[in-house]
Amino acid sequence: MYNPKTFYRELDTLLAKISKDISGKNLLASIFRELEQNFSLELNLSSGAIYERRAKNFLLIYTSSANHWTELIQSDAPAIQQVLKHGSYIYDNHDLGSSFGLMHEERYIIPAAISVHSPERQWLMVFGLKDNWVREEVNLFLNAVRTALNYRLFSEIIGGELQQAVQIQKSLLPRITPKVDGLEIYGQSIPAELVGGDFYEYFDYDEGNFGISIGDASGHGLPAALLVRDVVIGLRMGMASEYKIVHTLKKLNTVIQKSTYSSNFVSMFIGELEKSGHLFYVNAGHPAPFLVSGEKIKDLGSTGLILGFLKEIKLHRSHVYMDPDSVLVLYTDGLIERTNANEEQFGVERLKKLVRENQTKSPEKIAELIYSTVHAYGNARNWEDDVTLVVIKRK
Repeated sequence: MYNPKTFYRELDTLLAKISKDISGKNLLASIFRELEQNFSLELNLSSGAIYERRAKNFLLIYTSSANHWTELIQSDAPAIQQVLKHGSYIYDNHDLGSSFGLMHEERYIIPAAISVHSPERQWLMVFGLKDNWVREEVNLFLNAVRTALNYRLFSEIIGGELQQAVQIQKSLLPRITPKVDGLEIYGQSIPAELVGGDFYEYFDYDEGNFGISIGDASGHGLPAALLVRDVVIGLRMGMASEYKIVHTLKKLNTVIQKSTYSSNFVSMFIGELEKSGHLFYVNAGHPAPFLVSGEKIKDLGSTGLILGFLKEIKLHRSHVYMDPDSVLVLYTDGLIERTNANEEQFGVERLKKLVRENQTKSPEKIAELIYSTVHAYGNARNWEDDVTLVVIKRK
């Protein structure tokens, strides 16, 4: 009699290997061999085969024995329909199981099958059962393996897409901080997940003028990152074409309106800072950046609605003057909405006070202080929302 504790322990070990360790071009065949090697004796498995769906049929692509297997089975065959319906199936009914053609010395061998799939492909893994097999143990084995394999197959696809999204997002964020006469600049974005919905961008204009934008797509994760990709590309095209800020944001509003992502709202601030210190900006529903000059603090509030909310939006441009030694702080709401153990938000007033008391420091030092202070305020938990910060100081 097989020891149940040993069975569960060995099965758990093998499932962990399926989840991450086994790899290579012939992934399913490698996993199949591991399953047979570890459980043939304990579960009375005789041999096995793998079928892959090709159009309306399942084609035999791998077998571990010389036993005869049917090479092609139609997907609407009753035997196939049972395993597709239930996920796993033991064919102790000869009329159903004979579709696989599994015989040994003209004696029917009971097949047991599972259905596994990735987003684009589907397979059947079929095991032959010897005498004295135990239904409860075989069912446990089949369902545990099916769950682990489906997770592995989907995670490889999704993980690959996420890694691509990570690289795309990295390419969208500024790689270097521009050197602009009369300005010190520092920016950083931290996603709550592998990818996020925050972004910032720098622009160079003629005559030494400098442009800055910061934005936040609703939600986070992959949908938000995909929307950010479209927005940043559109923003770059608009700025390169020397469109006016308001015109560019209205064009972006149309792009966001037509998007099919689950994230479909974007708050954005975009400004053009002249060498003389004059800053012209549009704020489309973004948390108000603020300008610190001595004891004075000025909010650069909203000049229009968040992008994507309405088909037609009204936006207008506003203006502020940056005194020498003044500090401009742009941020996303993940920074000010971080909570402590009492569920109290850090808030914009704490942020303003922190900057006012440290305005003589460099933008990089100010940003580092903000991040460390806000992170500690949240009991050093992982960031729960994307956070982005840009600090600009006029010399």
